[in-house]
Amino acid sequence: MRAGKIAVSVGRRVNGGAAAGGRETGCPGETEPLMLHGMDVSRTLLNVIDVEATCWDGQPPLGAVSEIIEIGLTVVDLEQRERLSKHRILVRPRRSRVSAFCTELTGLTQEEVDTGVEFAEACRLLHSEHRADSRPWASWGDYDRHQFERQCKATQTRYPFGRRHTNVKLAFTESRGLRRRPGMDAALKIAGFPLEGRHHSGADDAWNIAALVVDLLERGDWPGEPDEPA
Repeated sequence: MRAGKIAVSVGRRVNGGAAAGGRETGCPGETEPLMLHGMDVSRTLLNVIDVEATCWDGQPPLGAVSEIIEIGLTVVDLEQRERLSKHRILVRPRRSRVSAFCTELTGLTQEEVDTGVEFAEACRLLHSEHRADSRPWASWGDYDRHQFERQCKATQTRYPFGRRHTNVKLAFTESRGLRRRPGMDAALKIAGFPLEGRHHSGADDAWNIAALVVDLLERGDWPGEPDEPA
């Protein structure tokens, strides 16, 4: 299966510098698209996004709201049908704290996310380093998209993504002829793939979802036109 292959990042490095805000892999500097025979390579790339947010076992504390604390991103080359690079952005919550339940679920602690960037800066990084405004993107279900919409509205932050979004859960369900939409871990078992890393790690979940994207591409079942919600 080609989904497990890691290739070099596509793009030429423009600005160097140390990684910031908890980013782990991929070029830390901005990139510009390569041109091959007049074709913009960036048009063949897809951002697979998975977020983790503050959560509680029951109702949130008074005044607290669920906020993004980790953004996992894997870049997929749609033409070559392979995962290219894995990225992570940690985000400092402002109206909530990481609960013991959240740490048990995600592995993230308050001390760790305190080293992250502000939400607005995370959105800027998605735009500047991953071309989120122009590159199509995908997630497992619509939770991630809705969470960004809610938090951008609440914080008056520019929404970082374009309108071309694909619900991978829906595409996988239709491809496999399933009656119910499975969770990501169940989908991996159905496809015969291992769970790589930790479930409910944004970076690892994005990497695993990207493997399912590649599977859909190889089966010829990747949607031709991503969803464009109004």
